[in-house]
Amino acid sequence: MCPLVKTPTAAAIYARISSDVEGTGAGVARQVEDCRALADSLGWTVAGEYVDNDISAYTGKRRPDYERMLADLADGTVDAVLVYHIDRLTRRPIELEEFLAVVDQAKVRHVRFVTGDTDIQTGDGLLVARIMAAVAANGSAGISRRVRRKMEQVAAEGRPHGGSTRPFGYADDKVTVVPTEAAVIRTLVARFLAGESSRSLAMWLQAEGVGTVSGKPWRTSTLRDMLRSPRLAGLREHRGEVVGPAVWEGIISEDEHRRVLAKYAEKQASGKRTPQRYLLSGMLRCGKCEATLYSRPRGEVRRYACMPGPDHGGCGRLTVVADPVERLVADAVLFRLDTQELADTVAGRTSADERAHELTRQLDEAQEELEDLAKARGLRQITTAEWLIAKKPFEQQRERAGHQLAKLTRTDALAGLVGNGSELAASWSSLNLSRQHAITAALVEHVVIGPGERGARTLDPSRVRIVWRV
Repeated sequence: MCPLVKTPTAAAIYARISSDVEGTGAGVARQVEDCRALADSLGWTVAGEYVDNDISAYTGKRRPDYERMLADLADGTVDAVLVYHIDRLTRRPIELEEFLAVVDQAKVRHVRFVTGDTDIQTGDGLLVARIMAAVAANGSAGISRRVRRKMEQVAAEGRPHGGSTRPFGYADDKVTVVPTEAAVIRTLVARFLAGESSRSLAMWLQAEGVGTVSGKPWRTSTLRDMLRSPRLAGLREHRGEVVGPAVWEGIISEDEHRRVLAKYAEKQASGKRTPQRYLLSGMLRCGKCEATLYSRPRGEVRRYACMPGPDHGGCGRLTVVADPVERLVADAVLFRLDTQELADTVAGRTSADERAHELTRQLDEAQEELEDLAKARGLRQITTAEWLIAKKPFEQQRERAGHQLAKLTRTDALAGLVGNGSELAASWSSLNLSRQHAITAALVEHVVIGPGERGARTLDPSRVRIVWRV
């Protein structure tokens, strides 16, 4: 006689759908409804619903509720499983075997499907289940290949990819430029190249009431991804690589795009942080030993000081109160913005732009050579030793060109400001520190602070010598 199998007292319903474009969850809701109807017909009690909406079972991406169901099966919280169809449970043979191992270890004897009546507790039923899982995997692989090939073709033709969310700066067709948003992007790029931080720019967008296309608040990561996107320069990207020109018009130039990438690389390499309280962070030099001055408050008084020791290398014999020296340098910067000398310097930026174009060409050339060498190594056309030797000069060329390109961005902070120093002075205090620092750094190479008189209560302007960048 066959042993009596108990009726389940705590069945789990599992539902999944790969793509929920509308985001309504209607597909998984129908699966749950059908599974509940099956449970009623079997006389099973449903203990819980486990739903993974808009998640593929083929890619290997984590399915939180599927994992939770396996854990509940393992510890005996549930003692049966109801699924609409086996391809809702899994589309990978290896995952089916893992599921079978869990239910076998937990001694679960009830797994039922609404469609495709498969009993995995029998040899024939298990064979059918494995065949169906293999067929589902093959079908998913075929779809994946066709989708990938279509995406490659769309990318090669420079057309935009699908998706319901339009990119900031472009209309719903992802091709037509939105003038108001394009103007914002150009402002963001200019200010970022001038040295303003992503955090400061995100705060500015919030303050100006400029929203994201999704209506969510701006985040530094969102802003960074947008500014780094080749799309803004009219380039089509696919799988992390630029594949050619796009069908849409660029909002910024390719040179500007390359400068943005170089600036982010420079920030990452230097590890410099945005100044939090000190306008002249990193700009002051000791007049005695030429070491950089560091912020060193005393009580409530903000100060810059020459710091001794192995981490700073200064003489430790010079300090200056921050407020007066910052006011003096800021006033000098605002005055210089209105000078004819600066206007003439900035007017000569055409040569700098030509130099930037040449540097971007050198960057592209170095990158192409490195990619060719990597392919040759992958095909074993050259040895590892030959690859290591051959790539070194191109890595140096890429690093050198990137560093020089980053230096050319200094005067970008002055766009619209030259000749307007007096107007800017009226709003200077309302600018955030990052913006003030970017404008100052665009003009000032460094500031030398000379020794002061012992016991002096005010700053002697003769102690301050500004070395101008432009």
